[in-house]
Amino acid sequence: MVLRRLGVLLGASALAAPLTVAMGTTAQAAPSACTAGTGPYQAKAERFLGRTVDGKQSAADCRAIRDFQRGHGVSPAIGYAGPVTWAVMELVGRQRAAGDNPNAAGKCPTNKGRIACVDLSRQLSWIQDGKRLKFGPVPIRSGRDGYETRTGLKRIYWRSIDHWSTLYNVRMPYSQFFDGGQAFHAIDGSVWSAPGSHGCVNMRRADAKSYWSLLKNGDDVYVYGRKPGT
Repeated sequence: MVLRRLGVLLGASALAAPLTVAMGTTAQAAPSACTAGTGPYQAKAERFLGRTVDGKQSAADCRAIRDFQRGHGVSPAIGYAGPVTWAVMELVGRQRAAGDNPNAAGKCPTNKGRIACVDLSRQLSWIQDGKRLKFGPVPIRSGRDGYETRTGLKRIYWRSIDHWSTLYNVRMPYSQFFDGGQAFHAIDGSVWSAPGSHGCVNMRRADAKSYWSLLKNGDDVYVYGRKPGT
């Protein structure tokens, strides 16, 4: 019971914390920069941030949007409600809505005992035991278009805590392989960075470390849904 409560609390706090986005650009706005321009997703951004919805940029709107961009690593962080900012807000909204009941729709099997669930549509993962949530949900980054993370029921068959990928020449800490070369593992960058992995389920280091401690060879993994943009 203590482990279950700890896992739920850790997972909830992980989703509540700012999540970093690396959008593949080196452009950086000056700390004080804020645009007066009204973006195409202005009204949606206002609604998401709990502001008065009028679809018109104001200085206060810009600061609120800019704070969200800074907190989630959207660049340039100038308060403009463009498509990248809205895409991040939309995904964050879906992840927050999962709360502490990510399997409310019952799509991840509850008759397998300990199982790691991966929802590609919401870019979320969690560990459950029957119907009991043990850890998570936590944000993940799955395969990009052309390298999609394969769906279906899998099983962890090999673990390598300090794994190094000779194929992509990159570190893969806390690797737990469940389907060919596809594995849970930590990344040095952001789980929000576009366009995605080469099929692995990328995780923040703390989350991957927790998965390492909670899972073992032979544990089931169920992957379902479809990542947006694939």
